[in-house]
Amino acid sequence: MGETFDIAVIGAGLAGSAAALAVAQRGYKTALVAPRPAAADGRTTALMMPSIELLERLGVWPEVRAAAAPLRAMRIIDATSRLVRAPTVTFHASELEIDAFGFNIPNAPLLEALTTAVESCADITCYPKAAISINEDAEQAQVILEDGSAISAKLVVGADGRNSKVREAARIRTHDWSYPQTAVVLNFSHEYPHADTSNEFHTESGPFTQVPLPGRMSSLVWALSPAEAEIMQARPKGELAVLIEERMHSILGKVAVESAVQRFAFSGMIARSFGRGRMVLVGEAGHVFPPIGAQGLNLGLRDVLAFVAALDRAGGPANAIAAVRGYDRARRSDVVSRTASVDMLNRTLLHDFLPVQVLRSGGLAALSAIAPLRVLAMREGMEPGSGFSFLRRPQGRERHRPEAGRR
Repeated sequence: MGETFDIAVIGAGLAGSAAALAVAQRGYKTALVAPRPAAADGRTTALMMPSIELLERLGVWPEVRAAAAPLRAMRIIDATSRLVRAPTVTFHASELEIDAFGFNIPNAPLLEALTTAVESCADITCYPKAAISINEDAEQAQVILEDGSAISAKLVVGADGRNSKVREAARIRTHDWSYPQTAVVLNFSHEYPHADTSNEFHTESGPFTQVPLPGRMSSLVWALSPAEAEIMQARPKGELAVLIEERMHSILGKVAVESAVQRFAFSGMIARSFGRGRMVLVGEAGHVFPPIGAQGLNLGLRDVLAFVAALDRAGGPANAIAAVRGYDRARRSDVVSRTASVDMLNRTLLHDFLPVQVLRSGGLAALSAIAPLRVLAMREGMEPGSGFSFLRRPQGRERHRPEAGRR
């Protein structure tokens, strides 16, 4: 048998690298098992401030700050042609007395910064090989690598994506579903400043979402039918730029497509539990979302925070079974509620049934007109439970946030 570790993290993507760094910072001897990604990820991720705070603690935020743009306002615009349409709703970070909700960060430099931090951490040993099986006994788990070698650990973290080997080894079932949509993803430049504002246009085919990048650049996630998305990806960049400007009603002026155009099918998955035995699931090993509402990686990083907290409560990897049970209990409410809200938002956009459209429009109208309700929604969107806990606190006692949002 090979080397023995306190914790083995399977998967070296964004969530897995963050998990390895977080547990290594606690002094646990950690293995990170995964081959290097085959291709760079051209997407961006909107991270809310609790996620930024985690990146600060992991020491990677200073390395990616220059590539990130703050999100100081988020606007929802009903761009449908339906009988019942919702008013435009704008959420301002200043209503929460903070500088920004978070930052939009390109995935590639974020992963590079996390990888550099992992490789320089003395408590992490990297194995750039795939894990092909995981077996556990009463004392530890054994991870078999693709070259036939093996390592062992008291606890295994599955951060190995939707087709997780860890989830399979733990015999955890999933609930999977799909949507009749595909996301067209790209970065574009524009004539006018975006003012650190994200614009989400709701259309009959789903969201069309522009999110700021540094300078006069933005990222785009455009939900279309699979056939339309295929056609859109094949269009010359000049034609595509014209369509983007039209869809945005020229609010950012002339645009130019600056990156490769990618496609990703909309789908969802949630694990029936988030840990069993000596194995836990974080990130897309436990839940998969369509790219709506900035939930995917934010939820994965909350997994990391909850896992570390469960480890602390249990007394460390020596009490792995208790840590796994505590983590599973702690994640259920957050993951299930986010899954339901993202699914409902997307399905109401696709639904032509008039009562459904009235309900959706009425909800957005209430958010637009009622400031306390809007503030509650913003707090809950940034950090689950913070909105209701804030209502129970005496006014004026705002929780401290770091200065990451300041320029």
